[in-house]
Amino acid sequence: MIKVVKFGGSSLASSEQFKKVANIIKAEDSRRYIVPSAPGKRFSDDIKVTDMLYECYSLAAKGKDYKASLENIKKRYYEIINELGMDLSLENEFKIMEACFVGRAGRDYAASRGEYLNGIVLANYLGYEFIDAAEVIFFDDNGNFDDERTNEVLSERLSDIEKAVIPGFYGAMPNDTIKTFSRGGSDVTGSIVAKAVKADVYENWTDVSGFLIADPRIIDNPKVITTITYKELRELAYMGATVLHEDAIFPVRKEGIPINIRNTNAPEDMGTMIVESTSMKPEFTITGIAGKKGFTAVNIEKDMMNSELGFCRKVLEEFEKYGISIEHMPSGIDTMSVLVHQEEFGQKEQEILAGIHRNAHPDTIDIESDIALIAIVGRGMRAQRGTAGRIFSALAHAHVNVKMIDQGSSELNIIVGVTEEDFAKAIKAIYDIFVTVKL
Repeated sequence: MIKVVKFGGSSLASSEQFKKVANIIKAEDSRRYIVPSAPGKRFSDDIKVTDMLYECYSLAAKGKDYKASLENIKKRYYEIINELGMDLSLENEFKIMEACFVGRAGRDYAASRGEYLNGIVLANYLGYEFIDAAEVIFFDDNGNFDDERTNEVLSERLSDIEKAVIPGFYGAMPNDTIKTFSRGGSDVTGSIVAKAVKADVYENWTDVSGFLIADPRIIDNPKVITTITYKELRELAYMGATVLHEDAIFPVRKEGIPINIRNTNAPEDMGTMIVESTSMKPEFTITGIAGKKGFTAVNIEKDMMNSELGFCRKVLEEFEKYGISIEHMPSGIDTMSVLVHQEEFGQKEQEILAGIHRNAHPDTIDIESDIALIAIVGRGMRAQRGTAGRIFSALAHAHVNVKMIDQGSSELNIIVGVTEEDFAKAIKAIYDIFVTVKL
């Protein structure tokens, strides 16, 4: 068995965390390819190394005094090295980094050094081979990830290497300049490595024991999702449930490689398995609940709307003209509602409304602001009758007024719109009816 193992910033923030990581890796010989993040926060008021690098680079690039900032970065790494009792010097790496900062090598280069240096430290601590991600992960001239070339080079490079550390978050452009993925991109690197070595499992170690059914800031001690499909994960991630970088799904999904979300601080917890499909019956009817605030509903009415050819197109063209993306569009015979992000829409509100009046000639247009959308997701809903009824019953019991409902044809999710004021109350009511009162 081959496992690719990625560790987040909190998992590698200190020497104590490094020791936990090493114990996890050595506990199974199958954990052969390791993808580290840069050191994260050690405590709540701490600063991530990536943010320290951004600050140092900004000072150096502007010709300001950056020496103290650079010394703080050095201190973070040498604190880990010394406390682990290692005989390792990073001075040459810091000299190169300093010269590149002064020479304005770019913010992407600056940010990538956190993972790069941590990768060197971890490889030395484990006795694994270190591979610079810039040598095996590539972007094209437009800054887009080059999947084909990366997979070819990375597969060949790792074919003769038993155990290796490959830093996350970055790769190289065709001109050899450093390019980073978006924040959280170490998750993506782990997925890319897993695909290249045809791993059996991609383990993603973080500071939580997997995906939770609901937001712990709203629900006290929500239960962990033991198994979730990629489709369910996409629905929840879209609504703001963030444990894994969304782009990390695609490389392994194509190869049928499951992702296991684990907790570095509680390695005995089995975490959450993310799979393409499963015959395992879910513990609850729903898999998860997630939601977002900050939406506006544009409610449009016109008699005989359903028989007017092209009416919806004429309306939606006005949103497209001003670059406003549509989140949901529930409709009736003589009504349609268009849900959009409130902040985006507010800037072009009157222009869009005027355009709809000119092109579609509705009878009335009404706007409702401060709407929150809540997604109730679960493969178990397909086989369970009355799921929507239980949702509305729970919301009615909690005195929550439902502004909108939208259910996809896949029967995988139901989305309800409520006022932002009722957002937390609604999530608690839904969680209680499906999880606390398990039927």
